[in-house]
Amino acid sequence: MLVKGVNDMVEQVLTERTSRVERTDLRSIPFPAEFSEGAHNAVTTCLQIQADEKVTLITDRKCVTIAASMAVELDRLGCAWNAFVLEDVASRPLDGMPEVVLEDMESSQVSIFAVEVQPNELRSRMQMTDVVNRRRMRHAHMVNITPEIMTQGMRADFNAVDRLSQAVLDRVRKATYVRATTPAGTDLHAQMDPDYRWFKTSGIISPEKWGNLPGGECFTAPGEVNGVFVVDGVVGDFLCKEYGLLEDQPLTIHIEGNRITKVSSANKKLEKDFWAYTHTDKNSDRVGEFAIGTNIGVERVIGNILQDEKFPGVHIAFGDPYGAHTGAKWKSSTHIDVVGLRFNIWLGDAEGEHQIMRDGEFLIDA
Repeated sequence: MLVKGVNDMVEQVLTERTSRVERTDLRSIPFPAEFSEGAHNAVTTCLQIQADEKVTLITDRKCVTIAASMAVELDRLGCAWNAFVLEDVASRPLDGMPEVVLEDMESSQVSIFAVEVQPNELRSRMQMTDVVNRRRMRHAHMVNITPEIMTQGMRADFNAVDRLSQAVLDRVRKATYVRATTPAGTDLHAQMDPDYRWFKTSGIISPEKWGNLPGGECFTAPGEVNGVFVVDGVVGDFLCKEYGLLEDQPLTIHIEGNRITKVSSANKKLEKDFWAYTHTDKNSDRVGEFAIGTNIGVERVIGNILQDEKFPGVHIAFGDPYGAHTGAKWKSSTHIDVVGLRFNIWLGDAEGEHQIMRDGEFLIDA
């Protein structure tokens, strides 16, 4: 009820400002006190923003209370920052990131993107991250952030998540393959490519690689993936909001030579929509990401890919391989993650095969 009351007040403020064609002042937006711990984590622990730096804060009407909580933390630091509510400067869905936003990023060291995305807006986000990559900015990607995530995943001990992520990273960088199974039927073999780099996005964000918040994963572009992935967690992008948790009606994906060959689900609309999404362009059905979630502060999937892909276990994504970081040379206009539950994970290297997870629990000391 608290969040609903706050949202009603915010909607009134935004309506009044929009009618006067003014830019929204985040300092005038009320927000629940429960957001403050997560906002402090984002600004101070994860992004490590300094008082002499400048920040570009990008949000929209759906996420404006979350952005307002971070604005308070930026003010507390005393740093310079500019905020943009997307509906103030562009029509949705976006056909590109507004120039005024991109221009502001050119003089910032840090950017925060707290937005509920709409269909077909990936291009605008890629334009934004192109600037981030080129300028080596520290960037917090908070796509589809919600009050639930602000009071769950964003309250994690990100220093502990970082230690575990580093321990996983040290091991997977030596692996020639990863094998994964689940009780639901996943049986996957991923051959690693030594030319493709592994990264951690633990929530501690550096210029080396921008990261999602809440953080907690190690990822790469795989060499070749074969087998079956049963999605009994969630699917990503805008499909996540529509279909939510899939444990009762999982999506089964068959993969050969890194490509989707077949999908099946009792939910035929999900099956159709997922197939269409992963056949948008010539590489939309190609496994572009192989990742291990490491956020031990996330206890369950909630139906939001931003947090759920950090849930301990394996997730993969079809489409763009984030080549600027992984080293993969191919591209795609799409990228969609899929998450499973209760993984067993083995790493294979020159010394044999070693299990690092059993039934969703890490077997690693960090």
